[in-house]
Amino acid sequence: MPFSHYHQINQIVELIVELSPRRVLDVGVGFGMYGYLARLYLELSDGRQQYSDWQRVIDGIEAFPEYVTPVHEWIYNEIHRADALTVLPMLREPYDLVLAIDVLEHFPREQGVEFLRECTRCGRNVLISTPKEYWDQTDAFGNPYETHHHLWRKADFRSFEDRLLIPNAYSLIVLIGPDAARVRRVLLKRKIRLWQRKLRHLVNR
Repeated sequence: MPFSHYHQINQIVELIVELSPRRVLDVGVGFGMYGYLARLYLELSDGRQQYSDWQRVIDGIEAFPEYVTPVHEWIYNEIHRADALTVLPMLREPYDLVLAIDVLEHFPREQGVEFLRECTRCGRNVLISTPKEYWDQTDAFGNPYETHHHLWRKADFRSFEDRLLIPNAYSLIVLIGPDAARVRRVLLKRKIRLWQRKLRHLVNR
């Protein structure tokens, strides 16, 4: 599908905002949902009150050009219209964050491993989301790249030393990169503060 389920949006946006990247690469832009959200929360919510005076770079890769609309052209600085495994090896300027949201399941495992290797080469941090359950899907919206090939498990990411797994009922969400440890500490502190507020509320009832 050219979009992701809504049960993971809050967690993914929270990670994007916490990382605050200056340069983002959105692999498999589809409908462009995460490009829009990144632009919204990294730019329109930063206090400048400048509409479309973009200070950050958000590029995309889309293998199915029919998905790209004039709205994408406004949100993204550049969209590479080709397969990710063709585009990624050619990219030389590094990104602070590479987004691979509901993309990995569309690769056979061997190609998926190569894809991850290229993402980690191109980006300081890589944020991945992939379904926890497998279901047959061939093309969708006339796009042959929508075919599902492989169900990824936590064990598939053990080779990445710097990684953070985010709990989610429907998706395996993984942050890979040197900022994973810092983000883990930040999220833990937020969770503790939330439980403290809940406890105070119960005590004061």
